Amino acid sequence: MSDFTPRLIATDLDGTIVRSDGTVSDRTVAALARVERAGATLVMVTGRPPRWMKDIAAEVGHHGVAICANGAVLYDLHTETVLRTHEIEPRVIEQVVRKLREAVPELRFAVEHPDGFFFEASYNLGRWDARRFGGQAVDDATLFSKSGTKLLALHPAADPDSLAAQAIGAVGDLVTVTHSSGRGLLEMSAQGITKASALAEFCNEQGITSAQVAAFGDMPNDLPMLTWAGTSYGVANAHPDVLATVTHTTASNDDDGVAQILEKYYS
Repeated sequence: MSDFTPRLIATDLDGTIVRSDGTVSDRTVAALARVERAGATLVMVTGRPPRWMKDIAAEVGHHGVAICANGAVLYDLHTETVLRTHEIEPRVIEQVVRKLREAVPELRFAVEHPDGFFFEASYNLGRWDARRFGGQAVDDATLFSKSGTKLLALHPAADPDSLAAQAIGAVGDLVTVTHSSGRGLLEMSAQGITKASALAEFCNEQGITSAQVAAFGDMPNDLPMLTWAGTSYGVANAHPDVLATVTHTTASNDDDGVAQILEKYYS
């Protein structure tokens, strides 16, 4: 490894530092602590909504900020408060849903808000009960009634890459479309809002340039961030598009790939 030492580490969570069993290893917790002890900044950059951050923040013992909902929310982990949001306007949500219903009738929709989410009664997460995660089944009038940090569209069987390409063709001029779960679940943010846009905004406020950032990820929703950062790593289990884009690769999430790199940076 070169003499480069990042001023800021930006890491995705699920599939990157979170293992397949949903935990974060002791080794990774210790490696993340090294970042801040060295005087660098650690930012978790995730597709998760803020309400899903409490457990992970406690597990890694991190006090600082997280970028949530693929860039739509800046969240203070210490105070558990939303610092700012970039939301999709209600009229845009309605327009996107109607266009996607025409293009892919099998899709079912949900809208994330900072404090919960609305979903169609037919929105089925399989083994996950949407109500257990703060969800509320609503009609269209309510679904379209207020702005949201993320619009979700679920297909029961579609290939996520093909589905995303179809959605971009239909509504890519209205929202930013991506996916991260390995199944037919589209994640849509306000136009131009990505993990990269939020990270760049935060770094600009801190006087940190992209060349001073090392970023880690595994799925297509990480691609803007990985492209923006001066140094980028894909874990071995990453999506092929990620592995083809990053400047470096490391071991898988289950083999503490991020920790291995952080230990070298901050030895």
